[in-house]
Amino acid sequence: MIHHTMIVAFDEPIPADELDEYLKELEELTMGSGAFQSFAARHHLRVPSDDHAPVAVASAVVRFGMADLDALNASFALPAIGEFITNWQARRPYKAIWVNHEPLA
Repeated sequence: MIHHTMIVAFDEPIPADELDEYLKELEELTMGSGAFQSFAARHHLRVPSDDHAPVAVASAVVRFGMADLDALNASFALPAIGEFITNWQARRPYKAIWVNHEPLA
């Protein structure tokens, strides 16, 4: 299994209900595609030191599970993923960074 762990940072603070909507739509899209084996997401837990973050403060972390690197590569080509990103970027701009890795445990 390969994990694609993504840190999402919205440009402006996003209300919890909208972040939940983003994560729910992302889960439904990815898990409904058949290309993903697992999905897990959590909100960032804010602490005072976030005010001094050197790059950005995350809004959420998302972990996708795929069978292998071929499945991961194929997931980036799913048309619905591009549409999802375009729609959410127009609504609430955000940045994402990610790491592809084998299971940590």
